Amino acid sequence: MTERLTHDHNHLLAALPDDVKKRLSPHIDTVPLSLGQIIHTSGSALNHVYFPIDAIVSLLYVTENGASAEIAVVGNEGLVGIAVFMGGESTTSRAIVQSAGLAFRLPVDQLKDEFNRHGEMLHLLLRYTQSLITQMAQTAVCNRHHSINQQLCRWLLLSLDRLPSNQLDMTQELIANMLGVRREGVTEAAGKLHKLGIIEYRRGHITVLDRPRLEERSCECYAVVKKESDRLMPYSLII
Repeated sequence: MTERLTHDHNHLLAALPDDVKKRLSPHIDTVPLSLGQIIHTSGSALNHVYFPIDAIVSLLYVTENGASAEIAVVGNEGLVGIAVFMGGESTTSRAIVQSAGLAFRLPVDQLKDEFNRHGEMLHLLLRYTQSLITQMAQTAVCNRHHSINQQLCRWLLLSLDRLPSNQLDMTQELIANMLGVRREGVTEAAGKLHKLGIIEYRRGHITVLDRPRLEERSCECYAVVKKESDRLMPYSLII
């Protein structure tokens, strides 16, 4: 990202009143997030929360035998670290960078101080949490009842909504880990989309060529999540 960064590049920060932005600004710094970087692990205490700018962070559950499945994705619409203001302080999920980029980082104490003012920050973060819970619930339904083809379409659409372009850098193996399925299933599903001219896939680089057709081939889960997010969050402020 070459343009000058402001806190408005994250939708949650953009929606805050000016006085709240002024209080938080001295404590916020910009950090790079690299592909595969672990933001936090299961059970670990959180020292910072992250507001992605053009990065995407996956929230994963990892089983005892090392298998994993994505339960939600977070991009420039939200933040990583809701446990710190929900009272739990830690979480059973792992947060790992799915798409490299930048994020704003804020110390936990500053977030708590603002949250405890019971002002706009509290109401905004609770609405965001509800939208995130919706995404988690719909992901569980999707993983249980819908085909790998539909899951891949949903996953691509959720990622596109959080990126500035129609291109993703992601291997099929990583996608399989996110979806909790075998790589062969992702290879077959991606191959079908490629043959239909909906995506182009080359060596870990995916370009979405026809988004409307991608939405047609997705299950209802994507639309459910997007509709609820649009209802809860102030997207009119998106830049």
